[in-house]
Amino acid sequence: QVQLVESGGGLVQTGGSLRLSCAASGRTVSSYAMGWFRQAPGKEREFVAHISGGEGIPFYADFVKGRFTISRDNAKNTVYLYMNSLKPEDTAVYYCAASTYMMVVGTTSGPYDTWGQGTQVTVSS
Repeated sequence: QVQLVESGGGLVQTGGSLRLSCAASGRTVSSYAMGWFRQAPGKEREFVAHISGGEGIPFYADFVKGRFTISRDNAKNTVYLYMNSLKPEDTAVYYCAASTYMMVVGTTSGPYDTWGQGTQVTVSS
C-alpha cells in the first residue's frame, strides 16, 4: 500500500519561504514521477510541479517558475517543494501525489494514483 505524508506547511508572511516534505512508503520516489498540486478555497485543484523518476527532471507551472523548486532525497524516499518569494495567492492546501509512471507529461492529475492528506500553506499580506 502506497502512503504519502506531507508536512512543512504553515503561516508565513509575503516574501517568506517554506519547505514542504512528502514522505513516501510503498513506492520508491526515485522510480516514479511525483507531483505537487494545490487547492485554494473555492478553486479547483491545480498543478504546481512534478519531478520524473530516474533522472529527476523537474517541471513547473508557469506561476511558480523561479520561485519554487521540487527535489527528492532518494535515501529518505522523500520529495520536497521549496517555496520562496511566497505571495498571498499561493495560499492553499498543498498535496503530494505519486504516479505509476516514470515520466509524466502535462499538468493533469490523471497519471497520479495516490495522494497525501494535504498541508495548509497560508501567506499573509
